Amino acid sequence: MKTVAVVFIISFAVTVGMLIWLIPVLRRACFQQSILEEGPRWHLSKSGTPTMGGIAIVSGVIIALIIGSLVFQFSVLLLCGVFIYFSLIGFVDDYIKIVKKRNLGLNRIQKLILQFIGAVALAIYAANDVTIGTVLYVPFYHAAVDFHWLYYPFTVFAVLGVVNAVNFTDGLDGLASSVSAVVFLFFVFAAIKIGHSAGGAMSAACLGACVGFLIFNHYPAKIFMGDTGAMALGGAVILLAVVMRLQIFILLTGAIYVLEALSVVLQINYFKYTRIKTGTGKRIFKMAPIHHHFEMSGMSENHIVALFTLITVITSIVAFIALLVTV
Repeated sequence: MKTVAVVFIISFAVTVGMLIWLIPVLRRACFQQSILEEGPRWHLSKSGTPTMGGIAIVSGVIIALIIGSLVFQFSVLLLCGVFIYFSLIGFVDDYIKIVKKRNLGLNRIQKLILQFIGAVALAIYAANDVTIGTVLYVPFYHAAVDFHWLYYPFTVFAVLGVVNAVNFTDGLDGLASSVSAVVFLFFVFAAIKIGHSAGGAMSAACLGACVGFLIFNHYPAKIFMGDTGAMALGGAVILLAVVMRLQIFILLTGAIYVLEALSVVLQINYFKYTRIKTGTGKRIFKMAPIHHHFEMSGMSENHIVALFTLITVITSIVAFIALLVTV
């Protein structure tokens, strides 16, 4: 518990310190967010806000683990490696958007291939690790369930789904960092309950980074995390779930992630279906991801962020109760 507190404080302090230095540097370098024209028109005022703040999040997490002398444990080293891998995918995406002036960054196929490589590598490693294996905890079920060969496709799908869902969630000031902070807090308590010291340290480091980043990212945001941060956080969430056998619990604690991703999938497929059937594409939501639907319906960014964070608090409490019953 002492290690968890120390890592949290260090990660928070490093992230805040990095951002104080990074924001003016990114502004001078013109590493600024471009806003897509098809988004809400009032988001155009955000154009020019520095992005790639995820660099501070990643730095805070890694430095906290190094100072805590935890990064030299193989289990923590593995967590850091996968965390950095997904953050690098996001960094490349941000770099292309900003430096190469291509607002969409990596195309969907390129991004999916890179994510798939990381997902497959993680699934293979986890399934063959004696401390993880192919078993998963199922909420409110009294024993872990062995998924056998189904573990591989399930975990790959979970990795791809969570990483992209967190990215979808990063669409309003403070939304991804607020929701993710609550999710990481759940993993802190889950790690303590399960007795997973590496997972506890990583969770605390990510929690500290999210809280530190939120100081500068709440509305009106002084900086955006960019894909560098969103991919890193998504990678961290699913990575922690994998090493603690809690992939299924993301449906509870990460309910907002699931909702955001489902809204995008439903919107795209319903539009395609109605266009084929009627010649005119129709939409279920005013705009997807779903946080934009609420925004277009008149809710303020602060109210949406508060609502989604409250929902995450509630679902995380349910998830932890389920864990107490399960483990």
